[in-house]
Amino acid sequence: MTLSALGAHPLSVATAIYVQDTMGMENLEPLSPELVDDQARCLLEDMTVQAIKVGPICELETLQMVAQIAADYSQLPLLLQLEALPNHPALQEADDTLAATLELLVPQADIVMVPHRLLAHWQSEGYMPRQTGDDPARWLLSGGADWALVLDAPLRPGHNAHVLYGPEQAMANWPAANKPAPGPHAHSPLACAIAVGLAQGLTPQVAVEQAMKQAAPLSERWFQPGMGHKILMRTTT
Repeated sequence: MTLSALGAHPLSVATAIYVQDTMGMENLEPLSPELVDDQARCLLEDMTVQAIKVGPICELETLQMVAQIAADYSQLPLLLQLEALPNHPALQEADDTLAATLELLVPQADIVMVPHRLLAHWQSEGYMPRQTGDDPARWLLSGGADWALVLDAPLRPGHNAHVLYGPEQAMANWPAANKPAPGPHAHSPLACAIAVGLAQGLTPQVAVEQAMKQAAPLSERWFQPGMGHKILMRTTT
């Protein structure tokens, strides 16, 4: 819905089915890697795709399959949106899946988008080097990503920003909302807007700059349909 509102035509490939409501997730059923591969390649071979956006993937073999698809279509810009995986018994290979994400998908990404709190957690847990002065965002770049967009990074006490790290020490930042959008998918409008910019042929830095302006009004509109989380109103009107 967000991509459509921004003027793009999304081609969706599901990797898992959630049983959930606004309170949270009750069950999760990963789809077979073969099904994911068939659907993705069917779309890629049928239509002119301009960019690929990959969200969190909860099954190791599926992630490996997606990484191979991205490699086969390396001419397409890739936005990798990293989020914490759900805490669910079905995800028995969560650590291996994260390690594979960092090894197989990050090096192919034009932009990696990740919350600062998640980067800090991964660093503290040993998924990334933990040495004095190490910046985990820079580690993503050294791992092969062209650009890294770190969300809600603390610049100074009481002031957070979305910080874009690029090649040759290039950096830019935008103020993060003092009152973050509610719900577990608060940053999805921004990810969608960046993907649209990449699909339009914009450079990663310009795509992020444009997306910050486009996503702001979308991220400020929400409603509460149930007893749990508020959710974003994913329309422009």
